[in-house]
Amino acid sequence: MQHVKDELNVFRKRVIQQAKSNLTKMGKNSSKKLYNDISSDLEVYQSGNFLLEFDLGKYGSFVDEGVKGAAPSRVKGGKQKAPNSRFKFKASKRSIPSGELLSWIKNKGMKGRDKKGRFITHKSLAYLIARSVHAQGLKPSLFFTKPFNNEFSKLSDDLVEAFGLDIDEFLQYTLNKYE
Repeated sequence: MQHVKDELNVFRKRVIQQAKSNLTKMGKNSSKKLYNDISSDLEVYQSGNFLLEFDLGKYGSFVDEGVKGAAPSRVKGGKQKAPNSRFKFKASKRSIPSGELLSWIKNKGMKGRDKKGRFITHKSLAYLIARSVHAQGLKPSLFFTKPFNNEFSKLSDDLVEAFGLDIDEFLQYTLNKYE
């Protein structure tokens, strides 16, 4: 099953490379944590079965699929940013860690201002962003979904060919063994 394994390894490496590239292009790579957390594992068994897993780390699925907001009506011009997401913020509490949000604001070099144009503290800006995100949710980025679907559509022909090569080698081995 070496050909199948090789083809699946190419598939998973392409998906990961494109997902990481998407994170960088989308500006979602300021801390490099999600970028570094993306990984995969492949097991190919003699029976022809295989197990291919992708790990997007602690919060990669949320960034990829987006998160429904808890109360979009509470924010001016509010609407759901991810109405079809399987994830949703709970109505009772803020789900965004303020420490990580503060470091993100500092890494981006963001400066908040009040209605009079005066600068506000990073802590106040973090609170306002957290409130908005909690209410409206997070827009899906599809940084992983798009490369996965793109490479998956290419995989069928290549995988069938690789599987056929492995079967040919198995038959040759079996025929030579009993001659």
